[in-house]
Amino acid sequence: MFAAPLRRFFSILFVCFALSGCGQGESNVESGNRQQILHFSNGTEIQGLDPHVITGIAEHHVVQTLFEGLVVKDSQTLELEPAAAASWTISDDGRIYTFTMRDDARWSNGDPVTAYDFEWSWWRALQPSLGSQYVFTYFPIKNAEAYFKQEISDFSKVGIKALDEKTFRVELNNPTPYFLQLLDHYSTFPVHKATVEKYGKPDESYTRWTRPSNIVTNGPFLMKSWRLNKRLIVEKNPDYWGAENVRLNQIVFHPIDSEIVEERMFRAGQLHWTDQVAIDRAPWYRENAPERMRIKPYVGTYIYRINNKLPHLSDSRVRKALAMTVDRQTLMDTVLNNIFTPSYAITPPGLLGYQPPKTFGYDPNQARALLAEAGYPNGEGFPEMELQYNTSDQHRKIATAIQQMWNKELGIKVRLQNKDWKVYLDDEATGNFEVSRGGWIGDYVDPNTFLDMWVGGSGLNRTGWNDPRYDELILKTAPQAKTREERFAAFREAETLMMNDMPFIPIYTYSSHHFVHPSLKGMHVNVMNYHNFRDVYLDPNWDKKEQASGQGE
Repeated sequence: MFAAPLRRFFSILFVCFALSGCGQGESNVESGNRQQILHFSNGTEIQGLDPHVITGIAEHHVVQTLFEGLVVKDSQTLELEPAAAASWTISDDGRIYTFTMRDDARWSNGDPVTAYDFEWSWWRALQPSLGSQYVFTYFPIKNAEAYFKQEISDFSKVGIKALDEKTFRVELNNPTPYFLQLLDHYSTFPVHKATVEKYGKPDESYTRWTRPSNIVTNGPFLMKSWRLNKRLIVEKNPDYWGAENVRLNQIVFHPIDSEIVEERMFRAGQLHWTDQVAIDRAPWYRENAPERMRIKPYVGTYIYRINNKLPHLSDSRVRKALAMTVDRQTLMDTVLNNIFTPSYAITPPGLLGYQPPKTFGYDPNQARALLAEAGYPNGEGFPEMELQYNTSDQHRKIATAIQQMWNKELGIKVRLQNKDWKVYLDDEATGNFEVSRGGWIGDYVDPNTFLDMWVGGSGLNRTGWNDPRYDELILKTAPQAKTREERFAAFREAETLMMNDMPFIPIYTYSSHHFVHPSLKGMHVNVMNYHNFRDVYLDPNWDKKEQASGQGE
């Protein structure tokens, strides 16, 4: 053992190299602080840039810098603020929203952003052949669902109308308390009609219009370059209506799907922000550098989707047995270092006061009985099952632990399959999986954001499960409820029904967890882990301020 003074010397030396890249020349962080260039780890390579087609968080980060909807959220309060729309009014009955477009909003090619851009873009998003998996976002709008399902063919009957270049009117089926929140989601962003049509049909996905040399956008940043699996760079848009308040000159999105690599790059001063904390490293940072690690409540749930269409997984008793043999608390205490909390439903507890049902718990004896009832006593005759997950050290560790739990308690053999992000998404979307790692982060602050994705026909369901009563409760009963209590009662009945059938397995409620460099400012804490990059900047004098306040000692 080292003597105490010598141990302290080596500890200080390690922290110096680990956290600030001492003696290594100018790092990304140092040069970025001088030039207002943010180095942001985005977790994985993105699938694309079409707001009406993408589904992932990594894609969201990039797309929200390039495009802008009618409104935007304040990243501190999550209150809504004007964006492409300068203002709006709501009718007394809460069903008609009238937006007045901003005079100085421009596309990156100089064209004005008009109400007609939104009318056309929303028409495009509702085309069934486009394959938007967020199309249900539009369903609160009058006749939008009927149009999408081709029950009506006349788009003029849908409650979406540009009255003139500056006036955009939206009529809803029923008062929808979260409707404005939907309008800050990328699925409702406008796209540039002439550019989309130049490179393909409006209802074609992933055409050449989104290539860096072709794309036309309306957000606070412009596409600069995109090197696949290397980096994607956006730069400040000088013609953006709010450009004077945008302080970053560039954002460099690094596609890094390894938490270990992220931490190494963060320690070396190559990143201001990491997508995640390497779970194994959390205890060390809690003890030695808590100011570099941010762990906060996050409105999201980690799940395992189950392909309900497969014969051996079509019986709810099998799915319940799998859910009941996941020892969530052991996962929290060991694999996940108590960063998260166990979950037994899709909706996180306490969202606007809503409490989800708990229909099951950790119960291996009951699970074995259910599996036997389904015809697989002690796992006999049950085929070897594949569990897929996208590349991540954390996903691998969780999958390995649950693989062992299922084998020990149920006698089921599980084969783990790691897939890169795009293959993983494609296989989920096409049903090419048995059990698949998944998660859902709330798109707005309301229980509905966790529940409407499971209705029949939803592109985000991906389990093959549907129940007419569930659909009725979510799509009809809840929207027509007169009070919050009635609305939440419909949600609770629907969620109870779903969790009794177990189309997926809830594992834990998320916490956001990132490494954050002290020079990074404006990345405010909120329950949605939402960041408005218009507000973000870098403080090149952060270290001097820390020393002056005594924090750097």
